[in-house]
Amino acid sequence: MFRLKQLGTDPKTEILAGMTTFLTMAYIVIVNPIILADAGVPFEQVFLATIIAAAVGSLWMALFANYPIAIAPGMGLNAYFTSVVIASNGALDYTTAFSAVFISGIIFVILSLTSFREKLILSIPQNLKHGITAGIGLFIAFIGLRLSGLVESHESNLVQLGDLTSPPVLLALFGLIITVILMTLNVYGAIFIGMIATVMIALITGQLQFTEGFLKMPSLPEGILVWNPLNALSDVVSHGLYGVVLAFLIVTMFDTTGTMIGVAKQAGILKKDGSLPKARHALLADSVAATIGAMFGTSPTSAYVESSSGVAVGGRSGLTTLTVAVLFMFAAFFGPFVSALSGVSAITAPALIIVGSLMIGVVKEIEWESFEESFPAFLIILTMPLTSSIATGIALGFITYPILKVVKGKWRQVPFLLYLFAVLFAYQLLFLAH
Repeated sequence: MFRLKQLGTDPKTEILAGMTTFLTMAYIVIVNPIILADAGVPFEQVFLATIIAAAVGSLWMALFANYPIAIAPGMGLNAYFTSVVIASNGALDYTTAFSAVFISGIIFVILSLTSFREKLILSIPQNLKHGITAGIGLFIAFIGLRLSGLVESHESNLVQLGDLTSPPVLLALFGLIITVILMTLNVYGAIFIGMIATVMIALITGQLQFTEGFLKMPSLPEGILVWNPLNALSDVVSHGLYGVVLAFLIVTMFDTTGTMIGVAKQAGILKKDGSLPKARHALLADSVAATIGAMFGTSPTSAYVESSSGVAVGGRSGLTTLTVAVLFMFAAFFGPFVSALSGVSAITAPALIIVGSLMIGVVKEIEWESFEESFPAFLIILTMPLTSSIATGIALGFITYPILKVVKGKWRQVPFLLYLFAVLFAYQLLFLAH
């Protein structure tokens, strides 16, 4: 089924690769509920929804695409989801916001069944794609700094250095230093191991206590949040969430497609012409998971670049991803344990900072010597963290790019779809909530 012999691997190697991938991305089970909690979503709801989305997406990837690429709710997208709810000042509840995720997921599925998705991705300039990835990385790292207490609010300067002598900040610094050292030494599962080390210190110092035990039957306190496409579409229309749907769609498509190509190339799956075998099934894994995840209560899913750690130890088939899915399902029974961990921001903040640092590395791919190419990318990177909005960063970049190309006399180099996006984003910024 997984064609292990043809791919030059064996069950032992694949299972070990799956365990490695899981360890490097397991932080999402803790981090995701923390971020969505600011939008008012109950911890247990997000906890189980995160696992369901990760299990469904990874199982689809394993059984239909046979790729060693795991799926789970994406970092950055969860922060954007929360920012949408908070920015509405009470006018938008999280259930309505999940309607936007649900609709974007359905559109994502439809696009994944056609060739339009590939055409759409190809129409977006590489420099803008790099800017989006780097901007999200900077946004995530900034969130980590705030959660850790390393930076805090300031009346005139917006932010300032936090109290480095306070126990929570010291704990976060310890976790960050340990994890960075492990990352430098190329230790597999460095982020997860760093979190475990921080947990140990938190227990010793009394900053972490398990008052409700460790094990509990998984539950969804609010059941299925969204299931009817017509009701969800009505929510989107009545609240003018077109820009939100578009932002979820664009960011998810770029993030997933780029990750799949990168990991597939590392695993030797890409063909010589650069094409991706079973690409449609692989793309469907993410879109189906995003739709189902929204139904239960989590932000959009994405292919995880941490899958490269499993590939590095020999993972080549869907058996690697199947192992990841099984481990996620097993983690569903440890809700109280994860809940206690989520109450200590210092445990998860280092993971956000480090993941951000990994994502921002793509800035080296931007054509900085070409101003009309680099400035829109720079604008995306700059405005995402400063406006606390991924959609705003994307919008400003997509509007600026065609304008500079037209001024430069290179308007023919801009694909029609990019002009269309520029108009849509301009309308969203001027007339819709953002």
